Amino acid sequence: MIRNILFALAAGSLTLGAAACNTVKGAGQDIESVGQAGDDAINK
Repeated sequence: MIRNILFALAAGSLTLGAAACNTVKGAGQDIESVGQAGDDAINK
């Protein structure tokens, strides 16, 4: 259940982040930060 919530939050953050960035490099950084946040949340 918690993993599903975290996944939904990560997907929402990714969508918002991708909409906000104007470059491919920025999109890569957004995706990396969302992945890191999800990984940190799961490992705590």
